[in-house]
Amino acid sequence: MQVRGLSRIRLYTIASRRLTLGGGSNVKPRHSHIPRRTSEHSPKEVACHNMADALSPTMTLRDFENGYWYLDQLKDFAERIGIPAAKKLRKDELEKAIVAFLRTGKAALPTKRSLRKTGVKDVKRGLNLNLRIENYTSNRETKDFIVEQAHLMAPEVREKSGVWYRLNRWREEQTTSGKHPTYRDLVRQYIALNRMERFAKIPHGRYINFVAEFLAADKGVTRAEAIAAWTELKELDVPKDYASWVKAGAKRK
Repeated sequence: MQVRGLSRIRLYTIASRRLTLGGGSNVKPRHSHIPRRTSEHSPKEVACHNMADALSPTMTLRDFENGYWYLDQLKDFAERIGIPAAKKLRKDELEKAIVAFLRTGKAALPTKRSLRKTGVKDVKRGLNLNLRIENYTSNRETKDFIVEQAHLMAPEVREKSGVWYRLNRWREEQTTSGKHPTYRDLVRQYIALNRMERFAKIPHGRYINFVAEFLAADKGVTRAEAIAAWTELKELDVPKDYASWVKAGAKRK
C-alpha cells in the first residue's frame, strides 16, 4: 500500500535507520513494519478508529491523549462540557482546556489572550517597524513584511519549519503580559528563532513536534515523508509522538 506516494514499510525503515543512528529516541528496533489497516490490528489500534465519537466527560486522560481529534470535534465537545468561548479557541488551547477538565472536572478558559478583536487592523494602519502591535492579522501581507524586514537586518537567516507558530505564541505572551511590542521587536524575534539550532518541544503541539523530530533525525528525508508518517500515527491508539510511531512499527516485526 502507498501513502502519498511512499510505501508504508519505507516510512518505518527510515525511522528505524534514524533511531539506530541515535536520532529522535532511545528506542532502536532492528526491523520495523508499518501496522496494516486489516484485521491484524490489535484491539487498541482498532479502537482508535472508533474513538471519533467517543469524546466523553467520563473518558480517561489516556484515551484522550492517545486519540486524534479534529478541530470541530474538540470545539463541540468543549462547548458540551462548558469551556468558555470554545468556538474561538485554537486547537492547542482546546486540547489544553479539555486535559485540564479531565484531570480536575473544572471547565475553564485556557488562555488570557483577547478573543475579540476591535479597532483598526494593523495592516490598515500601515505596517512599519515602529508600529506597536495592537490588532495583528496573520495574513500574507503581514508575513511578507516580517520576512522582508528580517532579510534586511540579517540576510543570512533562512526560515525554519515551525517558526511562525512559535513567533505567534511569543507575540501573544508579550501582549497578554502587559508589554507593548512593536513590529521591530517581532522581526527581531523572528530572526532569533530562525537562528536557534533546535526548537524546544511545544506542549500540545503534537504535529509540529513530530514533523520537527522526523526531519531533524535524518536530513535526507522530505517533509512529505514526515506528513505521511504522521498520517499513519493518527490512526494508532498510542501517544502522538515520534518515538511511539517507531515503537508501533517495531512491534509488528
